[in-house]
Amino acid sequence: MDRKYTKMSNWLSIGDETWGFEFALTCICFLYFLKYYFLMRVSYFLFKNLMRAKLFISLSLAVYFLCCRMAKQKRKVPEVMEKKNKKLKKVSAEGPLLGPEAMPDGDGTGPQGGAVLRAVQDAEPELSPEEQRALERKLKKERKKKERQRLREAGVVAQHPPARHSGSQLALDYLCGWAQKHENWRFQKTRQTWLLLHMYDSDKVPDEHFSTLLAYLEGLRGRARELTVQKAEALMRELDKEGVGGRDPILPGRAQRIRQVLQLLS
Repeated sequence: MDRKYTKMSNWLSIGDETWGFEFALTCICFLYFLKYYFLMRVSYFLFKNLMRAKLFISLSLAVYFLCCRMAKQKRKVPEVMEKKNKKLKKVSAEGPLLGPEAMPDGDGTGPQGGAVLRAVQDAEPELSPEEQRALERKLKKERKKKERQRLREAGVVAQHPPARHSGSQLALDYLCGWAQKHENWRFQKTRQTWLLLHMYDSDKVPDEHFSTLLAYLEGLRGRARELTVQKAEALMRELDKEGVGGRDPILPGRAQRIRQVLQLLS
């Protein structure tokens, strides 16, 4: 009996010592795990926040430098414009004034004007295209103003460009060119349309040209011929309603022309 109790107590003591060692080892491993886990979490947190801070700092610096550059450009623009104006005035003062023969169209495209513009371009190579055009226009205005002032002082009256021919004159010239069979004559629909619209008006198409116009109408074909006949018939009906022998002395001549056109084209 005592022997059995002694063996049992020895076994319990050995078991308690084994269990205590395993528990201590487990606690140590768990503590190491907590330590490394905490270190990993802290490292990840610091790395993540560091990247965010780095990105924020980079963006802040970019915005700061951009604002500084824009402010510097704004401060630089008035100075640059002032320098441009001074150089342009200097070039315009040194360059010769353009005469009427050098500026046929008044746009400064003559040889001297081109030389001045090239001098301006050489003087300011850093100008943008829009600024260059604006300065060129300003320089042209100044040259024109000085030229007009010089002409007024000299008592020279500016020559006016020749008056352009009216539509009636161009149409009659077109008709005469067809009758004379000029080599340079070409069909022009605009001139033909004008003649067809005003051929019954003796003021716009005189009697000496109407016979030539009748010969021209013989060559009408297609839709133009049909529309001319329809319009003549409509005008004839209106004249019949109003009465050819009315108070207006123009109506008889107008009616005579309409009859001739209808007789020719019908």
